[in-house]
Amino acid sequence: MLLGVEIWVDADACPQVVKEILFRAAERAQVLTTLVANTALRIPPSPFIRSVRVAQGFDVADHRIVQQVQPGDLVITADIPLAALVIARGAQALDPRGELYTEGNVQERLAVRNLMQDLRANGDLIAGPAPFSQNDRQRFANHLDHFLTRRQRLGG
Repeated sequence: MLLGVEIWVDADACPQVVKEILFRAAERAQVLTTLVANTALRIPPSPFIRSVRVAQGFDVADHRIVQQVQPGDLVITADIPLAALVIARGAQALDPRGELYTEGNVQERLAVRNLMQDLRANGDLIAGPAPFSQNDRQRFANHLDHFLTRRQRLGG
């Protein structure tokens, strides 16, 4: 087991295909993977996979993850403000589409996100993200595998 390393999943909006990748990885690497959501989730029976249901409300799941995450953990989220918070706590953040957020890029991503949100609010931009693709899935799986392999080499 990768001692001290956990994976946290902002699970409300996480694509099912990404959850399936995470379930297989949790078993293979024997790393505790916790899905946090405000709805009930179906998870496979495993000592390495658990779900935490939080109350309905704005950013309740995000707050729970931020409270629990430890340095070295990995958080799976498409929520850039959440990614910025967990990186500030010494954890890593990975978007379900496979983008790894870092201290070096998360503030820029946050600024772009805020700009896009303003443009949408003003009606200047109506397009949302592109559909989830096979390339997104592969990029995510590759980053996850790299994280787990590096942690195993470091001994947890």
